[in-house]
Amino acid sequence: MMFVGTIGNDGQTPAKVQFSYAILNPSASFGGLYSPEILPKFDGNFFHEMTKKSYKELALEILKLFGVDIEMSVLKEALDLYDNFDDKSSPAPLVKVKSDLFVNELYHGPTRAFKDMALQPFGYILSHLAKKQNEKYLILAATSGDTGPATLDTFENKDNIKVVCLYPDGGTSDVQRLQMVTAEGKNLKVIGIKGNFDDAQSALKSLLASNSFKENLKKQNINLSAANSVNFGRIIFQIIYHVSSYVELLKQNALKNGEKFYITVPSGNFGNALGAYYAKKMGLPVEKILIASNINNILTELLTTGVYDISSKKLLQSTSPAMDILISSNVERVLFDKFGSERCKELMSELSLKKSYKLNKNELEALREDFDAVYSDDKFALKTIAKFAKNGYVLDPHTATCIKAYEEIKQKNIPCVICSTAEWTKFAPTMWNALQNDQKKYGDKEALENFSKSLHLQIPKCISSLFTKEIKHAVLVEKSEIEKTITDFLKG
Repeated sequence: MMFVGTIGNDGQTPAKVQFSYAILNPSASFGGLYSPEILPKFDGNFFHEMTKKSYKELALEILKLFGVDIEMSVLKEALDLYDNFDDKSSPAPLVKVKSDLFVNELYHGPTRAFKDMALQPFGYILSHLAKKQNEKYLILAATSGDTGPATLDTFENKDNIKVVCLYPDGGTSDVQRLQMVTAEGKNLKVIGIKGNFDDAQSALKSLLASNSFKENLKKQNINLSAANSVNFGRIIFQIIYHVSSYVELLKQNALKNGEKFYITVPSGNFGNALGAYYAKKMGLPVEKILIASNINNILTELLTTGVYDISSKKLLQSTSPAMDILISSNVERVLFDKFGSERCKELMSELSLKKSYKLNKNELEALREDFDAVYSDDKFALKTIAKFAKNGYVLDPHTATCIKAYEEIKQKNIPCVICSTAEWTKFAPTMWNALQNDQKKYGDKEALENFSKSLHLQIPKCISSLFTKEIKHAVLVEKSEIEKTITDFLKG
């Protein structure tokens, strides 16, 4: 399996690279992203055979299909980290909520969000490569709330690794912020920025592509990589749980091998949706991938009109903060896969220069073969949380947006799997507002206790203990100060 850049090659980097190179050096030519040159295919009996396998065995089979250039023993050790999830036999359980509605619960890892599904094994593999090559790495992460804690957890005190995590001040939940600013590893640096997630992600991509920044790092014998889903090492593990959800449907006799189903994703940066798209291309029988957006409905506009226009948009804060994004990085990989590097480069250039681009009619039709989209506002999410909670199932504010897609754009009477991306504990004030049907401002601790008592739920210790931990990272900087702050950290 070889990987190529989404917007062509500049002659300065290899035209084709292997998996290990792509995860250690995630920025391709011209600031593009590495994507598979050709995707492997599942044969007709693959899914039936996987019903006899565990999640870890399924994951290993898919990694073999990709032909990743990592020793089998290392892959197995990385996947063994799923043993630390709530149920080691089922790290991503599929729960039936209605006759045709299933929830793929992806939040049972150490930081209570779906990012653990990819970052736990990915972090182990990247750390192994750094140690094996006796090289030092700076891992950058920009977060809208969940990537940060998961990145810090997976790389904490790892040899040869330092991590810098950027988060938008006021743009995450309090629990998400506490998960980051109380991180104790000596190799970790958390930086709050005066801006939004798009600013943080833009800074990350700029640094990854900056020759001067990389030269400064080289003087210190430090290489540069990233933990965001710009890194394909994240995406490959996100493909796996979509396949697992189908295998679970087979196990539960919800459908027969080869019959189709819907995948519904609450999407911001489009990495989760991209994993589903790749799985579909590989042969997973997906009818369509339904994208649920919040009030920052840039993806809904793209997938229904063909227009991606942020020229006059301002990022809005919502009750689903991890989706408060206007620049969805992984759309680029879909555009490359559909239309090739030349057209992808043209569209990305227009987005950079004009803050917008427009697909032609045929291109939009090609996108809509695989995707449909809808968006919901906070009012819908709050009502949905309350309705489902009173009926015995708890959805966090992001997962709640998926119900809009399930109710409005699911067209066929076939199973629908929604991706539940975070545990309710990370957004307790919103959850309690939903249950109380009020707009009062509650502190996270108060809301956690009230909500858990009301529904007889247990608060994981990793969440409840945050409120007594010492703040280790109180840095808050302007966007212009990010590079200097990172440089000072590395010198220190």
